[in-house]
Amino acid sequence: MEAKQILSQLTPYKQGKQTKEIQEEFGLDRIVKLASNENPYGYSAQVKQVLLQGLPEFNVYPDGYTADLRSALASKLEVEESQLVFGSGTEEIIQMLCRTYLVPGSNVVAATPTFGQYKHYSLIEGAEVNEVPVDADGYHDLNKMLDAIDENTRIVWLCSPNNPMGTVIPKESFKAFLNNCPKHVLIAFDEAYFEYVEPEANIDVLSYLNSHNNLIVMRTFSKAYGLAGLRIGYGIADEAIIEKLNVVRGPFNTTSIAQQAALIALSDQTFIADSYNKNKAVKESFKKFLDQIGWKYFHTETNFILAETPISGTEVFQYLLERGFIVRPGELLGIPNTIRISLGTDEDMNELKRVLLAFHNEAIVK
Repeated sequence: MEAKQILSQLTPYKQGKQTKEIQEEFGLDRIVKLASNENPYGYSAQVKQVLLQGLPEFNVYPDGYTADLRSALASKLEVEESQLVFGSGTEEIIQMLCRTYLVPGSNVVAATPTFGQYKHYSLIEGAEVNEVPVDADGYHDLNKMLDAIDENTRIVWLCSPNNPMGTVIPKESFKAFLNNCPKHVLIAFDEAYFEYVEPEANIDVLSYLNSHNNLIVMRTFSKAYGLAGLRIGYGIADEAIIEKLNVVRGPFNTTSIAQQAALIALSDQTFIADSYNKNKAVKESFKKFLDQIGWKYFHTETNFILAETPISGTEVFQYLLERGFIVRPGELLGIPNTIRISLGTDEDMNELKRVLLAFHNEAIVK
């Protein structure tokens, strides 16, 4: 059988080594994973409490309409229930968008570097990907992205905060982009790290939905809510967009347990506020440490920092790996001589500082 030719040019997602494997290889008692931007504080205790009292009936298909979560989320966001679509993380929604709007001969516009799945799924659907480099500070160059749009452009991917830098699109720049983007282009705005954004940096993108029916906003329960293992995210858009996405969406694409956990987690905003405050304190402390050793880093409104390394990021990654810390080398993200570090607990970050300082003194000072 013959598969799509483009698949021979792409590779499956390859996860890193598992904790047990690393422990055995380097004789370590403990591994600190700081590579996937997960919430180190877990998830709401209310989720565990409710689920322990009674699990969903796993022999019964889940609610394909996601009714309870849909109702609660629509109320919280002040949107219509018909403006919501749910997926197995925002990644599935990205896949839905590509399947819905892209055909051979069409194209998309995206920043680079950014979340790699925009490009991956666009190519699978036969679209061309026009990549526009971020500026020197890691921000989307929205003017050049506008210039890259033509009559065949179907989607523009915007990631704010952008992974892997952590930068957010400024409000005035976004307003100008929104007003100048052709109406035949869908603006896909990915806010996976929305809950970590400082209030003054929040551009309130949902407020533009009523006036721009070519905009979709994507968010997730995987990051701040700590439900990455359950895979549930959502999109908010004009009803016409949601209707088309529901045609391509699998009928039971989010599980009963994911829906229930997300509903409980949504109600516990105290946990979100606590995660936000702890993350902010750890981030400020780690930024001061990087300043002290003279390592530059990108501005970030997330739970991770992309730091410039004095030598190959892959070498720094290996040094840390052998000492029990898993980070993400920038060479895998398209930014050589950097590492992306997820922000862990205060205890873990203090230990990481000690290890990084030792590396700095060994490799740089000496």
